[in-house]
Amino acid sequence: MENIVVTLENQIKTALDKFIETQGKKLSKNLNVSIERPKNRSYGDFSTNIAFHVSKEYAASPVEIAQTISSYIDNKSLIESCKVTAPGFINLVINKQWLKDQVNEIREASSSFGDSNIGNNSKVQVEYVSVNPTGVLHIGHARGAVIGDTISNVLSKNMFNVIDEYYLNDSGKQIEKFNESVKIRYQQLFNINTELPEDSYTGEDIVDVAQQIKNDHFDKFLHGNLNHELESIAHNIIVTKISNSLSELGIHFDNWFSEKSLFDNGQFQTCLDQFEKQNLLIDRDGAKWLETTKLGQEKDNVILRSDSTPTYFSTDIAYHFDKFSIRNFDQVINVWGADHQGQIPRLNSALTALKIDTKKLKFILVQMVRFKKGEISEKLSKRLGTAIPLTDLVDEIGADACRFMFLSRSPDSQLEFDLDLATSQSSENPVYSVQYAHARTCGILENAKNIGHKLSPSTLSKLNSSFEISLIHKMLDFHEMIEVVIKTLEPHHLAHYSTDLASDFHTFYQHCRVISDDPTEFEMTNARLQLVDATRIVLKKCLDLMGISAPKKM
Repeated sequence: MENIVVTLENQIKTALDKFIETQGKKLSKNLNVSIERPKNRSYGDFSTNIAFHVSKEYAASPVEIAQTISSYIDNKSLIESCKVTAPGFINLVINKQWLKDQVNEIREASSSFGDSNIGNNSKVQVEYVSVNPTGVLHIGHARGAVIGDTISNVLSKNMFNVIDEYYLNDSGKQIEKFNESVKIRYQQLFNINTELPEDSYTGEDIVDVAQQIKNDHFDKFLHGNLNHELESIAHNIIVTKISNSLSELGIHFDNWFSEKSLFDNGQFQTCLDQFEKQNLLIDRDGAKWLETTKLGQEKDNVILRSDSTPTYFSTDIAYHFDKFSIRNFDQVINVWGADHQGQIPRLNSALTALKIDTKKLKFILVQMVRFKKGEISEKLSKRLGTAIPLTDLVDEIGADACRFMFLSRSPDSQLEFDLDLATSQSSENPVYSVQYAHARTCGILENAKNIGHKLSPSTLSKLNSSFEISLIHKMLDFHEMIEVVIKTLEPHHLAHYSTDLASDFHTFYQHCRVISDDPTEFEMTNARLQLVDATRIVLKKCLDLMGISAPKKM
């Protein structure tokens, strides 16, 4: 099924080429044809300002050029009329019958509606969450998880070969603190009076891990030098808890990448060796530094601390070396917290030194979430054990509401998550409105079936009301919206679109009676049922991409 915006852009490009042929000289540079919907729909369905750009190179006004270009537009089956308005816009009105025919196109496409081959089987890695395995996930991690998962869903449906990956930071100082915290809590369960250091992890989840180890192994780890086995068991318990929490939110990773593997397979050392060959490493204050000032950065950065342990920066370099140079991803998308923004320039400079094309590396920076329930708010502090577990949030409001609310704003905007709104059954709750619209379409179709009305392809010429035409237009906007999500990696466009589509459908339903028992209204009933079925398909597609259920009844 064609993207109407792309089709119109091609029509304008063809007309523009014909105009240029008549001028005797080519444009000095290629121009991108942009098609938009005018704010005032009385001008038309779509509009382009290409004449403004062209007029800069030819001795004619934008209006004159627009009139000439529009005279070369010849596709009556798609474009009903072209109108030029001052100061030089070309306004296009879409053929109403073509619009109506798209209802059947949507129904024929069914679950594959909106899918494309834009990705051309390129190999893409989407890395998200990647929280240190030192405790259960809390609600502060959920937004990036949902954003990453939704981006992956969209890319996968558009012929990108996507791998979802969780980077397990299973080495380093935080893991050492976690292991020590679990060990002490385990000992305390046997009345061994060992105090936790001040910088330990003190949350209840650490106690739960220790208790599970005791339940499964009793006092086994009080005797002998079995620290390594204890640490391995604690790690597996936490990773399982993290995986289960994400599963409740509908998130499943293709790969869990171990940081330790970077050292085991020698890739970390390979990176150091390459930096050494370029004379980019220097010893200073007992530590080993990467001279990123030679790479355009304001200061150098520590690679190995004075105790020879690697920094987060150095393991990040090795991990991305693995992504590009070992696994050969065509594109890598990192969903990071906004507080990591400062790490991007130095990482890019280091990767450039390793001959990696950083244009293939994209970052989505996710701003913080403030949770609101009445007037009550709670600070999130994982180290102090006061963070709210993700599972508690899912249990309270459900995975569907969680996912939609996290997708409701641009990733780079702070989000106020209204818990009361997320659980309300009203039109003000966007996820309820969208799901209810889908359930309503299913209910209408089921009702038609029960009274013996068989839905069959027929003429759609009866769909003439502004509510019906607007609904068709909105469904056809899906293609453009998806391309915007792919281009910007901002899935909030999907949430906004689905809300608008649901609103347009509810408006149509309020003003247009779908099922009539009047035999003379059979064609109208059949046409509107097809429109309802097409709406159901597009709504379900939106919900599927967002990882949200599409209930048939509510």
